[in-house]
Amino acid sequence: MLLPKFEFHEPATVEEACRMISELGGKMKILAGGTDLFVNMKKKLLAPDHLVSVDRIESLARLDASNGSLRIGSCVKAAVIAESDAVKSAFPALHEGASKLGSPLIRNLATVGGNLVSARPAADFPPPLMVYNAKLVLKSSQGERSVPLTDFIHAPGQTALLPNELLAAVLLERPAAHSGSAYIKLGVRQALEISLVNVAALLTLDPSNGVVTGARVVMGSVGPTPLLSVSAEKALLGEKPSDALFSAAGEAAASDSKPIDDFRASAEYKRAMVRELTRRALASAFDRVQKQ
Repeated sequence: MLLPKFEFHEPATVEEACRMISELGGKMKILAGGTDLFVNMKKKLLAPDHLVSVDRIESLARLDASNGSLRIGSCVKAAVIAESDAVKSAFPALHEGASKLGSPLIRNLATVGGNLVSARPAADFPPPLMVYNAKLVLKSSQGERSVPLTDFIHAPGQTALLPNELLAAVLLERPAAHSGSAYIKLGVRQALEISLVNVAALLTLDPSNGVVTGARVVMGSVGPTPLLSVSAEKALLGEKPSDALFSAAGEAAASDSKPIDDFRASAEYKRAMVRELTRRALASAFDRVQKQ
């Protein structure tokens, strides 16, 4: 199936890209990896007059790890994140999310920015990024602003990104000492599978007594947007890690989930998987704390 006709633009800098985005307005779409955009264009769901390619802007394709923080340019490929030793060491849940995104071919094309802006309920990057309290840098010709990822995705396909803005980077701070994190995805097949359920979890412990002092559980594919489970956090804080505690947190997370019946699985099954994946993710996160 052929793509509809469009005019192609390839700005060399973020500033030039922002100017084009402002001038072309609703007639254009931003092109990075193109894994979603080209599919939608072939299906005639989108027919932009202009494509503004930002894939070769050097600053957007850079991954910088320094001083305990991580800056991921919006055009960094999933494969680059999956292969980064710095990410694997300090942000293991993000490493697992990147490693499980589609096939090797897709990981070599798909960008972190595209995965976030598409705002798909089953996307792999939002849950692990949310457990690390990620912030997004949004740029336009008027300047830039920072938005917490928790406030960015409003609904399927809808985000806080304004029409004249470009997602430039994702910012992460290294978790506190004595923290562990993990990401688990359930699909029918190992590769090329949209998640039935995905869960990311982070635990921080007090080394003096082993009590949980920080916890975050984020679920995907069980609501219109990624869901931060407040109930699971409450169940975990102030308690000592155990299988029973992780099971209780799984029950709490399931109570916060909002799955629907669809052709892939029933809401009841998805809720049961939230319980199990939350338990497993917390157990894996705890195991990583113990190995520090």
